[in-house]
Amino acid sequence: MSTLTPDDLMSLAADAGRELEHAPAEEIVAWAASTFGPRFCVTSSFADAVLVHLASRVVPGVDVVFLDTELHFPETLAVRDRVAATMPVRVLSMRAGLTMPQQDRAYGPKLYAVDPDRCCAMRKVAPLERALEGYDAWAAGLRREESPSRARTPVVHFEQARGKVKVNPLARWTQAEVDAYVARHDVPVNDLTRRGYASVGCRPCTRAVAPGEDARGGRWALFDKTECGLHGAP
Repeated sequence: MSTLTPDDLMSLAADAGRELEHAPAEEIVAWAASTFGPRFCVTSSFADAVLVHLASRVVPGVDVVFLDTELHFPETLAVRDRVAATMPVRVLSMRAGLTMPQQDRAYGPKLYAVDPDRCCAMRKVAPLERALEGYDAWAAGLRREESPSRARTPVVHFEQARGKVKVNPLARWTQAEVDAYVARHDVPVNDLTRRGYASVGCRPCTRAVAPGEDARGGRWALFDKTECGLHGAP
């Protein structure tokens, strides 16, 4: 159990958010690891393994949470499995309380096409809440340039709803910086990103994007929706 109170976490996050705004991503991860120890984890959707690779260099053995919705592309699972086999991290695959056949029986087939918010809530948000129970802080790979909804992403902030510190070490990175890191370290990248998928989510709700289109434009293309609910407003 954590010895830090919500007020402690809020204060830590506020100070770090100011002090680390222009710090290198490695320094941001190092701060989180030294502050929270084993109560810090990294999350990844495995569109690429940049954040996981970077964290593994700073904190070998760090926990990496992956939300296995049972609707992922094979290419996504291939990156997860390669990371688990080759990097010094502990990959934890979290699933929803209902299997896909159980969900289909309870809510009807293809819920993602009828009520994607409910589907995301069950298959992503709820498993993340369970996964984060043992942590005070978690890191995500959000970047400000990905979409207007992420343009104000802090490098560190306190999530009031979860009572957790959220760390976004790559918030200030550009796509060019991501590409350079991938090339320099031979980081695994989801093959779909080379085929026009600027953002990779579940198979039924993700499509390739047109040149110049918002990177999140290929997600839930038939709905007024660009986020699954994992990442609330900063």
